[in-house]
Amino acid sequence: QVQLAESGGGLVQAGGSLRLSCAASGRTFGNYAMGWFRQAPGKEREFVAAIGRSVLSTSYADSVKGRFTISRDNAKNTMYLQMNNLKPEDTAVYYCAARPSSWSNDLYANPNDYGYWGQGTQVTVSS
Repeated sequence: QVQLAESGGGLVQAGGSLRLSCAASGRTFGNYAMGWFRQAPGKEREFVAAIGRSVLSTSYADSVKGRFTISRDNAKNTMYLQMNNLKPEDTAVYYCAARPSSWSNDLYANPNDYGYWGQGTQVTVSS
């Protein structure tokens, strides 16, 4: 079992940066593959980035590639999403998600693959 809590959202101007954090409870954080998703008003939840048990295994949605960086610190039970060059279309509630994973490099981009979710943090980018 793992509980997740996001932080770091806020209001930023276009071109600015934010770093989201996802703190996880439990002693087996390193056994979970993790992901970031976002949901804008009136839209479905969409994949942003994923990281495997191995910090070297990552993937990104095309819309954020080159601007966002996902990372994790297993010693701190925390995952991060560094967001640079933010655009108004990045405005959404951002959620972190976790699922147990047997393989270090496995990545999951489908929200249905995740069983644990945080409550979300609002990111608003003004133009």
